[in-house]
Amino acid sequence: MSALTKLLAPNLLAARALNFVQPLFALLLRGYVSWQFLKSGWLKVTTWDTTLWLFENEYRTPFLPPMTAAVLGVFGELVFPTLLIVGFASRLSAVGLFAVNALAVVSYAHVLLMEGMEAAFAQHVLWGVMLLTLAVYGPGKLSLDQLLSRRQPNSGIAADTESVAI
Repeated sequence: MSALTKLLAPNLLAARALNFVQPLFALLLRGYVSWQFLKSGWLKVTTWDTTLWLFENEYRTPFLPPMTAAVLGVFGELVFPTLLIVGFASRLSAVGLFAVNALAVVSYAHVLLMEGMEAAFAQHVLWGVMLLTLAVYGPGKLSLDQLLSRRQPNSGIAADTESVAI
């Protein structure tokens, strides 16, 4: 056994162990980030009058009237996370939820970028990184996308999702 092989042995052992937990990690990542947006969307739906007031008076949504922004925001906060949790259309859902997150930062930047609000802004950055990770690497093996891709033998989808899924 060469010195290089001996030196790399712990790394190979770690890789095997971590590869084993990749599907569970991807599932937990999808669940955590989705839960954050589902809570927000549900709160907006159950307090619709307050939601409309916020979009009319507090949030600064560029290019969209407040009512349209409210409806699209709630739609995005409820539909994309639901799809992401079950792992269906996961990459598109992650990109869609990333857009919702980015719009939230833009429309509330006057508050999030104030001194003392660094932690709130950092949460949005964390969620953005998590969503980009899912968009780039895929939903993992514990997803409907993966299950459905196995049923499409000649579509080219199976090879693509398996090769890059975390």
